[in-house]
Amino acid sequence: MTETQLYLISPLDVGGDFPARLERALTAGKSLVTAFQFRVKGVDSHEAAALAEPLQAICAAHDVAFIINDSVSLAKRLKADGVHLGQDDGPPRDAREELGREAQIGVTCHASRHMAMEAGEAGADYVAFGAFYPSTTKDVAKDRGPDAEVPDLELLQWWASIFEIPCVAIGGITPENCRPLIDAGADFLAVSGAVWGGDEVAAIEAFAKVMRG
Repeated sequence: MTETQLYLISPLDVGGDFPARLERALTAGKSLVTAFQFRVKGVDSHEAAALAEPLQAICAAHDVAFIINDSVSLAKRLKADGVHLGQDDGPPRDAREELGREAQIGVTCHASRHMAMEAGEAGADYVAFGAFYPSTTKDVAKDRGPDAEVPDLELLQWWASIFEIPCVAIGGITPENCRPLIDAGADFLAVSGAVWGGDEVAAIEAFAKVMRG
C-alpha cells in the first residue's frame, strides 16, 4: 500500500495573503501534499481565473496537482491538472472529453458504494468519500445534508481491498482524528479547516507527524 498523502482544499477566501500561506504550506508539506483544490463560490469566471492563476503557479513550482472544484470550463480555461465533480456537476466522461486524457478527474461519492463504482466505471481517477467527521467547511456540510448517511471505516477498507482507483477521505479531518482513516486505506486525506483555520505550517507538521511517524 502506498503512503497516504494530503489533498488540500482552499478556503473560500483565497485573496489577500493566501498565496503566501499556500507557499508556506506546500514548502512545509513537501512530499506529503500532492494536490490542491481551488474552491471559490459566488464569483464570476474572470475573477475566479484571476484568483486562481497565482495559486496555480505556486502549485506548479511545488509539483502539486492543481484541481478545480465543480467547474470543467474553468479547469479547461486554466489548463488545470484536473477537476473535482460533485454529483450534480456532470459525468466524468464529459469532463474527460473536455479536458483530455491527462486530466485528473475526481468525483464526490458521499457514503455510497454504488456512486463510487459508477464513477470508476465512467473513468474517474479518484473517488471521494465523506464527510467522515463533522465539518466546519460549509460546502461539505451542506453537500452532505442533515440526514445523509455518514461513511464508516469499512467503506474505505472495502474500496481499498477491491479497487485500484485511489480514494479520498474528506470531512472534518484533523491530525487528532486522521489515523483510523489512514489505517482503513484512504489514499488521500482532504483537509481544509484544519490547515487554514490557524497556523498552516504547524498544521502540516502535525499531520506529517501522524502520517509519517
